[in-house]
Amino acid sequence: MKIDLTETTSSKINKALVQGRRAVGTPAIGMVLTLVIVTDEENAYDALKAANDASREHPSRTLVVIKRVSRSPRDRAKARLDAEVRVGTDAGTGETVIVRLYGEIIDHAQSVVLPLLLPDAPVVVWWAVNAPAAPAQDPLGALAQRRVTDAYAAEQPIHELSTRAQTYTPGDTDLSWTRITPWRSMLAAALDQAPCTVTSAEVTGEEFNPSCELLAMWLADRLNVPVTRKVSDGPGLTAVRLESSSGAIVLDRPDGSLATLSMRGQPDRAVALKRRDTSELLAEELRRLDPDEIYAASLKFGVDRLGHGDGPQPADPQPAAGEKAADESGPAKPAAKKAAKKAAAK
Repeated sequence: MKIDLTETTSSKINKALVQGRRAVGTPAIGMVLTLVIVTDEENAYDALKAANDASREHPSRTLVVIKRVSRSPRDRAKARLDAEVRVGTDAGTGETVIVRLYGEIIDHAQSVVLPLLLPDAPVVVWWAVNAPAAPAQDPLGALAQRRVTDAYAAEQPIHELSTRAQTYTPGDTDLSWTRITPWRSMLAAALDQAPCTVTSAEVTGEEFNPSCELLAMWLADRLNVPVTRKVSDGPGLTAVRLESSSGAIVLDRPDGSLATLSMRGQPDRAVALKRRDTSELLAEELRRLDPDEIYAASLKFGVDRLGHGDGPQPADPQPAAGEKAADESGPAKPAAKKAAKKAAAK
C-alpha cells in the first residue's frame, strides 16, 4: 500500500503510517530499529532496494531522506516537504517513508526525521552517497547509534579513508570495511591451521578500491609486519600473500567469485569468496550496533601511510651505500677544488 502526501508535515506522515497499518491488517509494530537512508534522487532506488532486502533479516522502519536542490532563489527560500508512505508488501517486512525536502528545510532534515523515529529503538543512519566529513557531527548522524558510510562511492576513496580516520567516533563504520569480512575470516582461519610467524604481507587489488587499503592496514596492525600494496585490474580485491616461517600462504581470487587458498604442505583448496551485494553488506552491519574497535584501529593505523594520492605512493628511491659515499666524497672534492681556483683567480 502506498500513500502520497504533498506539502505535508511529520505529524501527517505518522497518521498515514497508522492508517496504512490498519488498512493492511497489521496494527502491531514488530520492527527492531529505524534505518535512515540519506541519498539523492539518482541513487534512491538502489539504496531502497538494498534496505528492503536487508529488512528480511532486520524488520525496520526505513526513512529515505532525499534533498532536492531548488533551481530558483524564490524556490530555495520556500520550505516544502513531500512524502510517500509504504506499508505491507511494498515496504519489505517493515515500513518505508520516502521524504523529499525542498528549500530551507534541506538544512533541517533532523527536525523532519526526529518525530518519525521508532520509540525506544536503535537508530542507524546510512549515507549511500555524499557522506559528511564527520558523520557523528552531522545533525542526522547525531541521532544514531550507528553511522554507515561507503568510501567506495566517494570521488577520491583513499582521501575519504584519511578523512574517516581523522573524524572517527565510536559507532562509525564503512561498507568498504564490511566487504573484506570474508577475507579477514579466511586469513585468520588459515593462520590458525598452520601456526607460524608471519614476516611480511602483500595485498593486490584495484587501484582505487578502499577495501584493499583497509585490508592492508588491518594486516599491518594485527600482525605488525610490513605490508606491500600492489595494483591489479580487479575485480575488487584479487589476492593476499603472507610470507611466513612455514612458507607462503596465498589467497587468490582472480574472477571475483571463487578463490584458491594455497599453503605449503597442504593441497590447494577452492573457497567461495564472491563479491556481495549492498543488501548483504547492510544486513551484516545491522547485526551489531556496538563500536567496531578493530575497524577503528585499522583505520587509524594506516592514515600516515596513505600519502596524498588515490593509490599507493612509491617511496623516494634511496641511493645505495656505495653511491652515497661517492656523492659525499668523490665528486664533491673536485667541485670544491674548482670553486677555490675560481675564487683565487678573482
